[in-house]
Amino acid sequence: MSRILVTGSADGLGFATAQALLAQGHDVVVHARNERRVDAVRPLVERGAGLIVADFSDREAVLGAIADLNGLAPIDAVIHNAGVISGAALMPVNVVAPYLVTALLAGPRRHIYLSSGMHRGGHASLDGVDWAGARATRTYSDSKLFVTTLMAAVARISPDLLSNAVDPGWVPTRMGGAGAPDDFGLGHETQEWLAASDDAEALTSGGYWYHRRRQQAHPAVNDRSFQDDLLARLEDATGVPLSRSR
Repeated sequence: MSRILVTGSADGLGFATAQALLAQGHDVVVHARNERRVDAVRPLVERGAGLIVADFSDREAVLGAIADLNGLAPIDAVIHNAGVISGAALMPVNVVAPYLVTALLAGPRRHIYLSSGMHRGGHASLDGVDWAGARATRTYSDSKLFVTTLMAAVARISPDLLSNAVDPGWVPTRMGGAGAPDDFGLGHETQEWLAASDDAEALTSGGYWYHRRRQQAHPAVNDRSFQDDLLARLEDATGVPLSRSR
């Protein structure tokens, strides 16, 4: 069984993912944004899940959570599920936090980044992005294009890791809305499979997945120069490099 961190576990797909992995017998660590959200994950904690509490829009809180996790049993896989749909926190939560966890958390050999079909509407330009989140400078689509590109960059520069992105579909969650048309169950199955399965397909890297099938991502995702520019901007913004030796 694997030890798996699921960020953004207090509701929706994150909660369902953590719940399913616990039921499969995995050692799961869940994440709540603040103490008020801990009650939402308490049913998972009572079933044996570990817990971290950190506001991913606050870079120091992210670094503190990583330091705490590095003092515990190693994590085998991370499902980067935490996300927001609008506002100044878009870049810190949707892009910078996954970057920092990828760069600094010791141990994981698998990283699964939650993307969206909306990433195809993102703009492949990094000029003027406020990575610190003092103001809103980009859209949700842009943030998902960036994090999907991060996935591809990790897959390219760290071939000993399994790095993949998942489009869960437009599912009925607090973010997606009650009228969302896609299947909620299928919305969390692929990330669970990529995090823990030994199926041959699940042991591949660099994929953009929808319902356990590889899909074509935005052309910029696999553009090496765009990947390198993104990594350089994130390193400059955070002071943290993404090591090529993992």
